[in-house]
Amino acid sequence: MARENVDLNTVVIEMRNIVKRFGNFTANDGIMLKVHKGEIHAILGENGAGKSTLMNQLYGLLKPTSGDIIVNGKKVDMNNPKDAINAGIGMVHQHFMLVQPFSVTENIVLGMEPVKGMTVDMKTARQNVVDISEKYGLAIDPDAKIEDISVGMQQRVEILKALYRGADVLILDEPTSSLTPAEITELIQIMHNLTKDGKSIILITHKLKEIKESADFCTIIRRGKYIQTVDVDECSEDDLASMMVGRKVTFKVDKPKQKAGEVILDVKDLHGVDYRGVEILKGLDLQVRAGEIVGVAGIDGNGQTEMVEIITGLRKATKGEVIVNGVNVMNKSPRFGFENGVSSIPADRQKHGLVLDFSVEDNLILQNFKEGEFSKNGILNRKAIKDFATKSIEKYDIRPENCEERPAGTLSGGNQQKVIIAREVQNDKDLLIAVNPTRGLDVGAIEYVHKYIVEQRNKGKAVLLVSFELDEIMSLSDDIAVIFDGKIVDRLPGNEADENTLGLMMAGGKKDE
Repeated sequence: MARENVDLNTVVIEMRNIVKRFGNFTANDGIMLKVHKGEIHAILGENGAGKSTLMNQLYGLLKPTSGDIIVNGKKVDMNNPKDAINAGIGMVHQHFMLVQPFSVTENIVLGMEPVKGMTVDMKTARQNVVDISEKYGLAIDPDAKIEDISVGMQQRVEILKALYRGADVLILDEPTSSLTPAEITELIQIMHNLTKDGKSIILITHKLKEIKESADFCTIIRRGKYIQTVDVDECSEDDLASMMVGRKVTFKVDKPKQKAGEVILDVKDLHGVDYRGVEILKGLDLQVRAGEIVGVAGIDGNGQTEMVEIITGLRKATKGEVIVNGVNVMNKSPRFGFENGVSSIPADRQKHGLVLDFSVEDNLILQNFKEGEFSKNGILNRKAIKDFATKSIEKYDIRPENCEERPAGTLSGGNQQKVIIAREVQNDKDLLIAVNPTRGLDVGAIEYVHKYIVEQRNKGKAVLLVSFELDEIMSLSDDIAVIFDGKIVDRLPGNEADENTLGLMMAGGKKDE
């Protein structure tokens, strides 16, 4: 049954027979959506199913090819986001709409700045940001530059930006993809508090557990077509997964036992500072052996981002060693690390993983374009590159089909992630570093990604997995290293870990407490 605060007699948003075409490609094909006052309505579908495209039309970023949008009983034309905001609709995008050189405060109040006389009153703006962040329990540094903060913090800024505008209907496109379990719980409580005040929320997420914990109704979309709308309380997670992908999904990771080999990655006494110049890594030690997956579990902000960036050459360390295959790669270039056996799936796919204006096929060979297969005498072999891309697109289920020449930036977030995973796994390096590898992926795609990560481990590669998803850490890892306050504080076998124990250790406690 729907929750008490849902007013089924008041429809605030209705989308009727929405069709959206891009040339010969149909992204939405007759989509239906109805959202009531006080309701949390989830939209569920595979990567590339057309969910974000649908919401971009509701928010005025795209115009439907055909179909109607009705807000509070009146048909409206959403020509731009201003029209949507005027209609009481706000949106938190999956890919951040933030100005990188601006501060957190400047981004949140952008377009709605308080003024004093003829100038922007930044003191009041800053206090407004602090007040709203404290009200919703989303702690941030109001003075930090966007370009200097983590993906998780940027996601918080996006959420706060939408809350600051006080929309009656709030669209959240993958809002929890970079949040910790505790932050997700807090956000769900925030959503429930908002609906108690009569606001409505449209939630796009691939996390079935979150849908079960937060949503009243769920609309399922598959390959651009409307499938059905269901009462969430009457469906299991397995039911939702099957409706989304059109087949039964296996959540269990099949990982045969095997003995780990020689040490591939050896991090010794690693020290480093964050963007503020404050020491965040305080003597971190970590080893990963051939044929094992070591998961790093920790609350965001304890040094895992800095650790990965140092290992991959994106950040300088102040002290220590990073040995890969016997070679110290610390404070060397990313290319040096790559040539000595390091491959990585980065936390921010758009900032560090892809060249968005490049085609899918060019992104798939970014590190290898000089190799014999793809070039000769400095001239690219376009046929070989296209053939490689075609095989990769089919093997890794990158959608839409035949997207070799499309700019990577035009793909859905989940399919951009698949491009990176296809490239990095096929690079076939001795060390694969995977940071939140399934962020923004649907359950069917997660199943594929886990299979390929375990496949690397089974082939004798060393895998360092950094994830905020404890279920992912526990199901994939042979060993789990817990990071707290810039150090690995403990390490335990993956099959001996449970969520409560890890949660305690991530907060600085001991596993035997």
